[in-house]
Amino acid sequence: MFLRLLLLFTLVPTLEVFLLISLGRNVGFGVTLMVVLGTGVLGAWLARREGLKVLAAVQSEINQGRMPTEHMLDGLLILLAGAVLLTPGFLTDGLGFFLLLPVGRRFVRALVSRALSKRIQTPDGMTLEGEWTSND
Repeated sequence: MFLRLLLLFTLVPTLEVFLLISLGRNVGFGVTLMVVLGTGVLGAWLARREGLKVLAAVQSEINQGRMPTEHMLDGLLILLAGAVLLTPGFLTDGLGFFLLLPVGRRFVRALVSRALSKRIQTPDGMTLEGEWTSND
């Protein structure tokens, strides 16, 4: 796990800087700066919009007496999307915009569900793989 985090925190920023410098050389500093600022503004607006939608869905689920687990995970993914959109770079922006899309969050929820179901064991030693379903 340490090696993965080390690679993540060294390779991703290095690649982001390389891409930003390459774009700056090809189209100029001003255009590169506008792209970085534009994706930040667009990302903040989209994160706010999607966050408010999820908040309304959470309130609706609670009012109906249901646990809003999927919507809470969506809220966490939107928060993560906002955080990575604040960092300048094209790879992180791509990830952030992907997480702001409902289809992107649905994909990540499925991955998380699959990973958790493999790790959670029942009292009889069986895993829960294949037993978790989504309400989509």
